[in-house]
Amino acid sequence: MAVPDKILTNSDLEKIVDTDDEWIVSRTGIRERHIAGANETTASLASGAAMRALEVANLHPGDLDMIILSTSSPEHIFPATACLVQDRIGAVKAGAFDLLAACTGFIYAVNLGSQAIKSNGAENVLVIGSETLSRVVNWKDRNTCILFGDGAGAFVMQASEEPGGVMTAILRSDGSGADLLSIPGGGSRHPASMQTLYDGLHYIQMNGREVFRFATRVMAEASQQAVEAANLTMNDIQLLIPHQANQRIIEAAARGLNYPMEQVMVNIERYGNTSTASIPIATVEAFEQGRLNPGDKTVMVAFGSGLTWGAALIEWTGPLPYRRKVSPRKVRWFARTRSILARLRRRIEGFIWGNG
Repeated sequence: MAVPDKILTNSDLEKIVDTDDEWIVSRTGIRERHIAGANETTASLASGAAMRALEVANLHPGDLDMIILSTSSPEHIFPATACLVQDRIGAVKAGAFDLLAACTGFIYAVNLGSQAIKSNGAENVLVIGSETLSRVVNWKDRNTCILFGDGAGAFVMQASEEPGGVMTAILRSDGSGADLLSIPGGGSRHPASMQTLYDGLHYIQMNGREVFRFATRVMAEASQQAVEAANLTMNDIQLLIPHQANQRIIEAAARGLNYPMEQVMVNIERYGNTSTASIPIATVEAFEQGRLNPGDKTVMVAFGSGLTWGAALIEWTGPLPYRRKVSPRKVRWFARTRSILARLRRRIEGFIWGNG
């Protein structure tokens, strides 16, 4: 995982909008969130998380076959932010693309990576969730600016003869609720203009009450469906890792599943809603705290704009033995050098072709 150093507390927000710590905590469970600095972007956070994941997996970037980056705050409309990450980490043979399914995106990406491996389309897949939602938050709107934070998390997924990985996945959507959570401006429907800027269409728009009602219903439902698809029950699950959007939503999901909160991973108070990065960040912390061990079965569940929702039942495994030890410093040097040489080659080729 990778999060910015800058922390914005509820007390800091009291100086920006009409709110207070008690109001925020009682409604969301959030006490602070990390905010990207001037030189931090979705790609830089994603690259940091990616390199840490590869180091843990002892996998060289050159052995990656695919990079899937889930984000709702990409660097550009195009090119894909995943391609920027591919260049930064030196994944020379990896295909790379972005996936947009809002806060549910990481569940979609993990399932897609798993299917690529199971179909022999890839052996090593890097799945990343990365966000800089602070760049698209209206800091005058106390209903949304209190919620979101920045960060990134990454998984390495590998083919193996040993059991483990994604057992089942449930992916759902309902576009009739698309207007409940959106950023209307900047796309082909409302291209950037003085009017869209004036109307604030480039900020997150949310119907909080309707989203809350939707989320409390689908979180438990999707989790139950993923478990039943594997002919298991929630008693077989060691840990539930939900999307960290709202403490009350998480508690409602646990009640709906009749599942003890002691076995639910919650870190929203320190990060806020990092959208598609929230599940991998929570997973990293669960692993570091000894709450997730090889052989454990965990359910990861999320909901988001679209509307989308989904859950994945995963048997957690440790890193696989691998021959090529990763040195982050050498990898970064190689990646920068390769990128410079590739750009230089294109300039030379352009000069030669341009001069006939």
